[in-house]
Amino acid sequence: MAEFEQPSFDPQKLKPYIFIGIAVIFVFTIISKSFIILQPTERGVVFKQYTSGLDVDNVLGEGLNIVAPWNKVFTFQIAEKSIEETMDVLSKDGLSIKIDVSLRYRPNPNKIGYLYRSFKDDYVNDLIRPELRSAVREIIGQYTPEELYASKRQEIETKIELNTEAILKGNYIEQKTLLFRAITLPQKIKESIEFKLQADQEAQTYTYLIAKEKKEAERRKIDALGKAEANKILSASITENILKEKGISATEELAKSPNSKIIIIGGGDDGLPIILGGQ
Repeated sequence: MAEFEQPSFDPQKLKPYIFIGIAVIFVFTIISKSFIILQPTERGVVFKQYTSGLDVDNVLGEGLNIVAPWNKVFTFQIAEKSIEETMDVLSKDGLSIKIDVSLRYRPNPNKIGYLYRSFKDDYVNDLIRPELRSAVREIIGQYTPEELYASKRQEIETKIELNTEAILKGNYIEQKTLLFRAITLPQKIKESIEFKLQADQEAQTYTYLIAKEKKEAERRKIDALGKAEANKILSASITENILKEKGISATEELAKSPNSKIIIIGGGDDGLPIILGGQ
C-alpha cells in the first residue's frame, strides 16, 4: 500500500520563491518611484517629506528624472492656456457694463516651485481670475461708457493688461496677451453714443468742406490778382509805335493774298494803310 501513497507537500520548499517574489515586487516599486518621465509640456517639483520639504529651486525638466523613492514629485503643466471671464462692471458714471475678456498665460517654467508653495496647483482660481476681475473693475471705473465703447478702448485694454501683467509676473506667471472679446452697453446708452459719433462725423465732414471751399476761394482770388497784374504790365508796355508796326506787318501779309483789293498807304487817321474791296 505504501507504494500508492501521494508525496507530502512541504511549504518550506516555497519560501525561497516567496522571498524572491517579494524582492522583485519591492525592487520594481522602488524603480517605478525613482524614475520619473516628464513630457515636453511638464515640469516637476520634488517634495522631500522626510528632510528639507519642497525643493523650490530645483525643477525637474522634460525626459527621464531620477529621484529618491521616498520623495514625492508634483507635476506642473507649463503649456500656454487661456481663461475667459464675463463680468458686470460699473463705469465712471455708475452705469452697468458687461465685459467679456480673455487672458492667455503660462507658469514660469523655472519658478513653478515658488508658485506651488504659494498656491499649490489651483493658482488659476486663487490668483489669475481674482486679479483679472479686480483690474478690470478698477480700470473700467475710471472711464465713461462712451470712452470704453469708442475713443479710449485701446487705452483701457493696455492699462488692464499692464496691471495684471505686473501682478502675475510677481507671482511667477507669464502673461501672453489680454483682449476684450465683447463690450455690451445698455441699448439706450449704445444708441446715444452711436448718434453722437455720427453727429461728430458729420460735423467733421462739414468742417472739411468749408475749409476746402475757403482754400478754393483763396486760390481763385490769387489767380485773379495774378491775371490783373499781368494785364496791367502788358497795357503799360504797349505804345502807339508798336501798334502801328503790328498793323503794317498785318497789311503786308494781306497784300500777299491773291484776292483783289485796293490798299491806300497812310489813309487812316492813325497813319495805317486802308484796305478796300477784295473777294
